[in-house]
Amino acid sequence: MANTLAAGNLTFNPLYKEVKIRITRSLAAGEWKPGEALPSESRLAGQFNVSIGTVRKAIDELVAEQILVRQQGRGTFVATHTEDRTLFYFFHIVGKDGSKELPVTEFLSFHRGKAEAEDAARLGIPSGARKLRIRNLLKLGGKPVIFDDIVVPTALFPDLDQDTFVKRESTIYGLYQARYGINVIRISERLSAANAPARIAGLLDTRRNTPALVIKRVAYTYNDTPVEYRVSWVNTENHEYLSDLWKSEAR
Repeated sequence: MANTLAAGNLTFNPLYKEVKIRITRSLAAGEWKPGEALPSESRLAGQFNVSIGTVRKAIDELVAEQILVRQQGRGTFVATHTEDRTLFYFFHIVGKDGSKELPVTEFLSFHRGKAEAEDAARLGIPSGARKLRIRNLLKLGGKPVIFDDIVVPTALFPDLDQDTFVKRESTIYGLYQARYGINVIRISERLSAANAPARIAGLLDTRRNTPALVIKRVAYTYNDTPVEYRVSWVNTENHEYLSDLWKSEAR
C-alpha cells in the first residue's frame, strides 16, 4: 500500500476521502481478504501520516457502505457474504405482512454463450464477449415467487461450471467472493411491471397476462466495476418489493 498522504500531496478530495480511496484500492487488490481484520486505526494513521480521526472517518464511510464491518472489542473486518447479509442487504422481496425469509433455490439451467447487446451494455463488456447464463427459481414459503436470469462475464469466472455453481456452500455472492475474490459491494436496481412470458408464468404458477414485477439488477465490485446482470420476475400475489434504505445504511 502506498503510505503517506502528508501535506504537499496534491489532492482535490478531503483528506479522509483520499484515505478511503487508498483503503478501497488495497481491498480491490486483495491486500485484506474477506473476513480478515484491517490494521488498527493508529497503525493506518501512521502509514498514511494522518490523524486517527481522519482514518476513523474514512472507515466510518466504508462501514456504512457495508464494505467493512466493525466488531466491538475485536477491530474492523472485511465484510463477508453470509446468508444474513444477503437477506438484509441484497434481498428485497418480502411478504405483504412484512415478513422476510431466505428463499429456497431451485436450479434450472446453466449455459455458456455470447453476450447480447443488453447484457454487454449492463456488464460493460463488448457485445459478443463470452458469458455464462444461469437460471434459478426461488421459493418462499414453499411456493415459487422469483425467476432469476443471471448473466456474468466468463472472463471474471473462467472456471465456473454447473457443478461448482450448484454445489456452492453459501450464497451466489458468497461463491463469487470465496472462489474468485470478487466482493459485491453494491447493487443498482430498475423496477417495472410486465406480463411474464408463458414459460416464466408457468414456473411462477401465475395466470397468463398477469403482470409481474421485473427487477433488473447490476451488481458491482470495487471501482464501480459491474460483475453480474440479473433480471428477476416476481410473482406479487403474496409478496412485494421493500427497500428500506435507512435501515440498510444503518446496519
